[in-house]
Formats: sequence, structure tokens, C-alpha cells
Amino acid sequence: MFEPAIRILHVIGCMDRGGVETWLMQMLRRTDRQRFQNDFLVHTARPCAFDDEIRSLGSRLIHCPAPRNLWSYSASLQSSLLEGRPYDIVHSHVDAFSGFVARFAKQAGVRARIVHSHNDTSRQRRKASVARKCYLALAGRNIRRFATLGLAASPLAARALFGPKWESLNTCKLLYYGCDFEPFASPPNGTPAGKAPASKAPAGKAEVRRELGLDQDDFVVGHVGRFSELKNHSFFIKVAAALARAEPRTRFLLVGDGPLRHEIERDIAARGLQSSFVLTGVRDDIPRLMLAAIDVMLFPSLWEGLPMTMIESQAAGLPVVASTAVPEEAVVLPRLLHRLQLSQPVSFWVQAVLASRGRVSSASGRAEARNRMRESIFNISASTASLEDVYQGQAGAARQEAA
Repeated sequence: MFEPAIRILHVIGCMDRGGVETWLMQMLRRTDRQRFQNDFLVHTARPCAFDDEIRSLGSRLIHCPAPRNLWSYSASLQSSLLEGRPYDIVHSHVDAFSGFVARFAKQAGVRARIVHSHNDTSRQRRKASVARKCYLALAGRNIRRFATLGLAASPLAARALFGPKWESLNTCKLLYYGCDFEPFASPPNGTPAGKAPASKAPAGKAEVRRELGLDQDDFVVGHVGRFSELKNHSFFIKVAAALARAEPRTRFLLVGDGPLRHEIERDIAARGLQSSFVLTGVRDDIPRLMLAAIDVMLFPSLWEGLPMTMIESQAAGLPVVASTAVPEEAVVLPRLLHRLQLSQPVSFWVQAVLASRGRVSSASGRAEARNRMRESIFNISASTASLEDVYQGQAGAARQEAA
């Protein structure tokens, strides 16, 4: 007997390039679209990076007003949920606000409601105003009452949204992100593998560096991530200033964009480091840059859920210096990682970065790193299969409840 596809509506801020969004897109490309129909409700009206591809893969993109007014948002969300054949599952990715999404979805008759925690937000929660703490308490109460399942990218992310006793709850579980490691199969000097677009083919190291305004013998320290508080670019710049004094051939490559970009650019200028930095903006060829342009990755994050760029860096065989805020679950290849406390002096970070320069992988080392990552829990195929199992289980439970 033919069973219609399970219909899932993802609720997310926008579908620009970012860790969570990239994971969702990689999942969407691989999921069995005869069994699962994934649509996206976004809290923005502006065009985003993945919009066209989402539509090309047969998924709907629904624009809903940013959640400033709960009443109007509730009406818009419920209208979207009730249009056409009802959704079987609502999968919300908007942190604490997911509690309200789950509540409104239940009111619309959606029986399976997944709340997904992607970040360790405990730091912000501790610093929150009284009004914000009241909002978080109400949101948390909604999550406990209306979510049928809580997913988290890491134990720290689970604790932040679902509480310190999340492990004892049978309604919460971990689901690690997956990455597509195939783009890392092309060595910097080799022929691009299979599906890489010709315009983004990994060229030789010299060519890629020349494109970015870098010299072949520069020591390049990189960072990939949104220009936001959690990524701690201000600390990156402090380390960069000290590194530039210790090793004049050091250059710094910042990939990404975000609300703090202009502030970071002013800080770079104030320190007289403009000639040492290259800011690329958002790029869709991260593996190419990691393989051919960057020598060491530096991640001084204030907090994280499970950074995909850390996973990708290991797949590229790159040495990584990171803060201890990056969860241990992200460390697959310990030989590549050096983790430090943010409270340690900048000089310690400089020494760690310079020491990591000697751990740059050979071609065979990169191949081994990529193969190890393929076998890890972060393989996109395994991640997609796990998510499909979650959807199948949630839809099955909902059908039993309806019966």
C-alpha cells in the first residue's frame, strides 16, 4: 500500500550560509524525497543564499514575519500549517522561541513537534535581564509541555535548552551534525573530484593564494564563521596582533559575514593590521580555501554547540587551535587539535599557533584525515539516516496517537 511522504516543516531564522543551514541543505540533498517532504518556514522576507536550491529540490519556502508579535506570528504560523495537506512534523531550530512554535503547532493540530538546540546558550542566559529571564522561563515551560522530542547538537547544547537533567528525559536525545567530506577529496594541486562545480574547482595552492592576495610563502591563519559575539573575533585580532609581531610573514584570512563585521574591520584598522588581513565575505568554496590557502585554523569561540567548521578543518587535515568552549565531541583527530582556555595569556595562544605550523599535513596525511572523518559519526550519510529515523519514529507515534 502506498504511503504518502511524511511532511516536515522546518522553522528557522533564514537559510543563509551557516553551520545549521549548511547541515540542513546537505541533508535535503540526500534525503529520500519520496518518503520525506521537507519545507522551510523562515523569519525573513529577504532572499537568502539557499532559497533557489531549496525550491529546485522540490521544497516549499514560506516567509513568516519575524516573531516580534506573538499573536500575529501565531496566526501566520497556523495559517501556513493548515494550508493544503497538514504537516506531520514541525521541526523548530530557533532556540528558546521554539517553545512558542511548538505551542502554536499543537494548536494547529500538528502531532509531532521537534525542538532542536544547536548552541550552548548558557552564558547568555546567565547574563540575561530580568525580563529576558521571564521570557526564557515561559519558553522553557512551553518546550516541556508542547515538544514531543528535543534534539541537541551536543550535551552542552542539550543542557542549555532542556535543563541539567536532560539525559534522564526520554523525550531528549543527541543528533550530531553531518558533513559532506567529498569536496575534501581534491588535493590543492590535483584535479577536482566529481561533483565540484568547474568554477569552484580546487586549483593549485599558488593560484588560490594569488586570487586572495596571499603569497605562496605566507603563513596563513584562518577562521570561518559568522561575525557575531560567540565567534569572538575580537580575541582573534588580539592574537593576530601578537602573531604579526612574532612572525611578520603571518597573514589572516577571515571568511564570513555578520552584524559585527564593521566593528571588527575598525579594530583591525585601529591596530594597523589592514595589510595582514583578508576578509572574503561569505564563500561557497570553504573546502577549496581550507585545502589550498590556510595553514592553521584559529577558533577562540566564547561558546558553541557543535561547530561544523571544526569538523571540516579536520577533514582538510588542518591543525586547529581552539578555545575549550568548543565541545570535546567535535574532536575526532586529537593530533590536529590544541585547546586553550580563553583566560590564558595571548602569548600562550601565539605559541600554540606557531607550534601548530609544524603539524601541517602532507597529502597522505590529509587523505588519512579525510578517511577518518568519513568513518566518524559526522558523516553526512549517517547523520541523514539518523534524522530520517527520528522523523519515521515521530510520525509513527503520531499515527498511533491519532488512532
